[in-house]
Amino acid sequence: MALSRPLRIAALASAAVAAGAGVWLLRTYDPNVAGSPFPPCMFRAFTGCYCIGCGLTRALHALVHGDLQRALSMNPLAVLLMPLMPLMAAWSGGWQPRWLAPLMKVLLEPRLWLWLLPGYWIARNLPWFPFNLLAPG
Repeated sequence: MALSRPLRIAALASAAVAAGAGVWLLRTYDPNVAGSPFPPCMFRAFTGCYCIGCGLTRALHALVHGDLQRALSMNPLAVLLMPLMPLMAAWSGGWQPRWLAPLMKVLLEPRLWLWLLPGYWIARNLPWFPFNLLAPG
């Protein structure tokens, strides 16, 4: 079901406002300090293990401050996949240039995600080198 043009424009405007507010929050408040408005990871609090998203808020904070190395140390998978998310959303929304088809064929394959995400989740909780590099730093 395709959205009408006014609904598509409203959705894009809403996404832009939400993204702007998120960038402002991340520029203004540091999730690394006590008293931050950002909540801690509940999965980590209950289990002591890192989830797939652990470190993502701190990675986004580092990115809006231009610190790519720190962002990669917090959640490398999310930071590496971030540039692909708008492409995947645009592809799913109907923008499908031929040159992007091979990449989308791989990225939109469910088996990729069924192996990658659980594998990353397990690997970032292993205490040995090089897996310990995947844990939020």
